[in-house]
Amino acid sequence: MRSDARRTSTVRAGRDQRGFALLAVLLVLALVGVLGAEFAYSMRLEAAAVRGYKEAVIAAHLAEAGVAQAVREIVGDVAWAAVADDGLLTFYRRDRTRVARLPRERVPLGAGEFAYRLSDEEGRVNVNTAQADRLDRLLRTLGVEKSQRDVIVDSIEDWRDANEEHRLSGAESEDTYLKLPVPYRSRNGALESVAELLQIKGITAAIFGGAADTPGLAEVVTVKTPGQININTAPAVVLQALGLSEAEITEIVQARRDAPYTTVPARFSGRGLAATTRTYRIEAEGLVGGRSMARVTAIVQLRATTGTSAIVVLDWSATR
Repeated sequence: MRSDARRTSTVRAGRDQRGFALLAVLLVLALVGVLGAEFAYSMRLEAAAVRGYKEAVIAAHLAEAGVAQAVREIVGDVAWAAVADDGLLTFYRRDRTRVARLPRERVPLGAGEFAYRLSDEEGRVNVNTAQADRLDRLLRTLGVEKSQRDVIVDSIEDWRDANEEHRLSGAESEDTYLKLPVPYRSRNGALESVAELLQIKGITAAIFGGAADTPGLAEVVTVKTPGQININTAPAVVLQALGLSEAEITEIVQARRDAPYTTVPARFSGRGLAATTRTYRIEAEGLVGGRSMARVTAIVQLRATTGTSAIVVLDWSATR
């Protein structure tokens, strides 16, 4: 009886040991599986990150290629620039014949594509040189109420002037900007970028960016031009800011559809208009796999040198 009990105990002990060993093996296999899955997931993430970085670099170069092609158009055999019926900037030779556009949409290059939009920076109102009445008319055409216009116009003038004395509805550092949760000082000088307008009292994101049916300040103002406005490219909103009547604006828009003005007609003189331009905005993007992955906005100016023309970059911003 005792020997049978010992044998039973031994068998049970062996089974327990084998069961423990099997459990240990299963645990080890599970751990190896988890580690393997984690390693595979990490490798996929790393590969995706490397691929994304590579595509972003390619897209950035493609966007820059778009800027380069836009510059090719600007420095070509060009005398005037105007807005065609399709709303795109079009160049004309001295005999007023149209220059064929280079491709601007989804241009294939290497591993992707680029696209760009050209616009005339001198078809915008320069907020650094515009007088108060012009700024007021511009804001009025954008649908800004009179009380808010007074605040914005006075605040822009306070921002630009060299002193710290604010106008009736304006703002300066001590009385307004230094009291904000994130304080800052007014520039007391010319604005360096259009985005700087968002720091000025009264200018909201809605006024700056506009709405679906109304342009914002960002679309119709600049800080990079001499101040004169191109009669061939200025939108109706800008022409209204110059004090032109509806009839005059209709006449200008209809006439420039056929061919650009080569000079400003005498009846429009004294309004701050010009017929030529030398400052342009280029908005380019690089596409990889059909997706826009990089954008470049450049403001460039064509300057004449001895026997040649040179492009000067006034502003450059890139995003991914």
